[in-house]
Amino acid sequence: DKAPLSKSLLLIPSAISILLTLLFQHYQKFFAYNLQAIKEDFQIWRLVCGRTVCLDLKDTFCSSLLIYNFRIFERRYGSRKFSSFLLGAWMLSALFDLLLVELAQYIFGFTINSLPSGFLGPVFALFVPFYCSIPRVQVTQVLGHFSITNKTLVYILGLQLLTSGSYIWILALSGLISGICYNSSILKVHQILCVPSWVAKIFSWTLEPIFSSAEPTNEIRVGMGATVDIQRQQRMELLDRQIMMSQVAQMRRQRQQQGGMINWNRLFPPLRHRHNANYQDHRPSDQETPPPTEVSEEQVARLMEMGFSRGDALEALRASNNDLNVATNFLLQH
Repeated sequence: DKAPLSKSLLLIPSAISILLTLLFQHYQKFFAYNLQAIKEDFQIWRLVCGRTVCLDLKDTFCSSLLIYNFRIFERRYGSRKFSSFLLGAWMLSALFDLLLVELAQYIFGFTINSLPSGFLGPVFALFVPFYCSIPRVQVTQVLGHFSITNKTLVYILGLQLLTSGSYIWILALSGLISGICYNSSILKVHQILCVPSWVAKIFSWTLEPIFSSAEPTNEIRVGMGATVDIQRQQRMELLDRQIMMSQVAQMRRQRQQQGGMINWNRLFPPLRHRHNANYQDHRPSDQETPPPTEVSEEQVARLMEMGFSRGDALEALRASNNDLNVATNFLLQH
């Protein structure tokens, strides 16, 4: 939802790549990223065909997963700014591809006639804003030393894509350089290589209705966070609220069947035993009896909104030392 450009980049090149691999293999030569044909025969059209569709299904799969993870930038910046970044990175990476090939031939002495095909330069360029603007949140640790974060899987996918071909490191390096150049405010590349507003309006009128997704109708609408982790946290909080309200409804039905009474001896047995022991001794002292805990009326009201009676809410808050979470757990579980 709210990422039509990412959806189109995920579906159209992947579908063409699968069709070329399975059904139309004799047309793959038109989508080869042949640098020799570009420089010697001036087949400039290969810069478009060869740098859009992957001819290797492994590269198609990895780049599609990366585009799916990078859809967060389209949601954050908007489709026009996101498409401007992809256009600028695509044009700059094409230039850096030729420069790096010539540099490799000049330094190492080997000739590179072709590079892996696909929309790989802009995909690697997206790692620059991903590294700079997406916060790093630790999820867990492996063997007590290696941290697993919310960005680890994306980096692993990038590493897998980097090791899938012999000369794909040139595309990765040119993509990273183009991403740095476009993301840098010093060079002002984003002001030159951008999608005009009238072009963005045309695509929004024609293609956006095709690739746009409807909002979910069977879920409660929540605010959309700026990062994947915030969105995941919002979904978890929504799920927690739904589970809690379901438990509250179940407990209310059980209490109605049992006459509306709660067995507080099961909730706080140490408190009850101590209370009975004081009565058996018939020597209650002011020093041994703790002062009653002041209960917040706001927390009582919150518990009553969940369906509990005022007496049960007061008893739970006093026994839990005015801790709303502990009192709620006791009321729900017993």
